[in-house]
Amino acid sequence: MNKIGFDEIEINGWKTMDEIQYVIRAMSPDDFEKVHSLWMSIHGFGIRSIDDSREGVMRFLDRNPGCSVVATLGDEIVGSILCGHDGRTACFYHVCVREDQRNRGIGKAMVLFAMRALQKEHVSKISLEAFRTNEIGNRFWNAEGWKKREDFNIYEFVLNDKNITRFNA
Repeated sequence: MNKIGFDEIEINGWKTMDEIQYVIRAMSPDDFEKVHSLWMSIHGFGIRSIDDSREGVMRFLDRNPGCSVVATLGDEIVGSILCGHDGRTACFYHVCVREDQRNRGIGKAMVLFAMRALQKEHVSKISLEAFRTNEIGNRFWNAEGWKKREDFNIYEFVLNDKNITRFNA
């Protein structure tokens, strides 16, 4: 697999090797139902009760216009990335491709779209968290040249204990 390059593919629509037409575009508030259904369909995917609710996602999209991404195949959403930034560093959340559409370049194309949007915002760095048990995700990020950090710890403090993460079976 090649590493992501900024001139590698067109981001407004492209064809895979099997000539299926996918469209990569910015996520809109109207996409919520289909994106949420995608999340719920993926084995092992973690959903937070508040952050991933309609209200939580709308709040996130409002704060980060044009940065989050969906991949569509016809009327279906087959991939998504929630992407936000603080002006310095961006973070990818919920990077996913529907299980039957994987290994077709969709994830790579979505990442490229988000990276270009972040460059327009003058963001210099992107970070993400991948669960250790997410073998597919970790393999993807490593193959694409992302660096696994070993030099610091991640801490969190829960402000709202009602924001529970549940994992799909």
